[in-house]
Amino acid sequence: MANDGIKRNGATRRDYLKYGGAILGSGIVAGCTGESDSEATETSTSTETATATETETETATEAAADGSYSVTMEPVGTVEFDSVPETWATYCQGYADMGIALGQADGLLSVGYKPRLHTHWYEELDGVSVDKESLQELYQGGIDKELFYTMDADIHVIDPNWIINNFKGWEQADIDEITEGVAPFIGNLIFRHTDTWHEDYQYYTMYEAFEKVAEIFQEQERYEAFKSLHDEYVRGRVAEQLPAESEAASAALIYAAGNEPEKFSPYRLNTGGTSIKHLRDLKVKDAFEGTDVKGISSTNRTKIDYEQLLEVDPDTLLLKGHETKTEAEFQNTLVKHMKNHDIGSQLTAVKNDRVFRGGPTYQGPIHNLFLVERTAKDLYPDTFSGELFDRQRVADIVTGDF
Repeated sequence: MANDGIKRNGATRRDYLKYGGAILGSGIVAGCTGESDSEATETSTSTETATATETETETATEAAADGSYSVTMEPVGTVEFDSVPETWATYCQGYADMGIALGQADGLLSVGYKPRLHTHWYEELDGVSVDKESLQELYQGGIDKELFYTMDADIHVIDPNWIINNFKGWEQADIDEITEGVAPFIGNLIFRHTDTWHEDYQYYTMYEAFEKVAEIFQEQERYEAFKSLHDEYVRGRVAEQLPAESEAASAALIYAAGNEPEKFSPYRLNTGGTSIKHLRDLKVKDAFEGTDVKGISSTNRTKIDYEQLLEVDPDTLLLKGHETKTEAEFQNTLVKHMKNHDIGSQLTAVKNDRVFRGGPTYQGPIHNLFLVERTAKDLYPDTFSGELFDRQRVADIVTGDF
């Protein structure tokens, strides 16, 4: 699809930006000056459930007889399409996973940071693959505007406010320039809820955002098939076997840098954002509840040490930042270090072998299925074992055989 196959809701793209920019350009304050490779810079600290607005209950896609259609998503507003995008760029790997789930892997041009696109799960799905090495990595100590011209994508599935507020040198004028010279932006930062610049417009749950991506690619049937599978599996079979709330697992979610960490960045589980959806799905209780431990956010970088962790002494420890490791590698490095640590070895979770990987920063619908399965088996090994969902059914949806 040529770039002029996407148009704005109005006479010109500039007219559109005046409409969409009412939210895009307002309420923006200084945010992060750049992205660290540490997953601890990306978390969630507000509820995901309090985001719905009246506009979200309306139909966001309007198809015309000539094949054109529109998609509406905050903060940009409405983007009109003359035809379905063939190539697309994104930053957050959760959106990459959404597009892959919808059969759009071949058109994917970029992600923010390639190591965070965890493709090993796709290897379990027959016929599903992603050429990660061919993708453009947008984050290179910042984001170079020229990369957008080099990629020449048909659509940018990126919240433009994320770029403006998280990377030095970016202004609204740069977004306008790329929109007019290359292609529009559409997207919403959903993996965390901590940025002050996002306070003036709504968040989306994973499946609300997934539905929008399905509208962009006109893959609503695939989306509905995926949602049905998710609801049957996560909200049905798994949820029905979870223990009563009084017996639910309590865990401390922390970011642990390196293989021999001495300090940790705590996360709170009473928050929104897609990065901890699997823990909400499993109704995991926050071990930090009732303490003065503050969850990491865009403005809070407080860390805790082993002594402070021992004061809380959680039953279970979930460690972020180690998703590229196998379970054996995780146990032979980080967990081994904790067991040999003077104070770490005193933790109840360490003594009882209740130290597990906590999940990646970004997750999409495919990732979520695997994370629910892995975490359910970690937390409740007497209840959950083996494969909890049908890999072939997932593969069939992704490849279009459903």
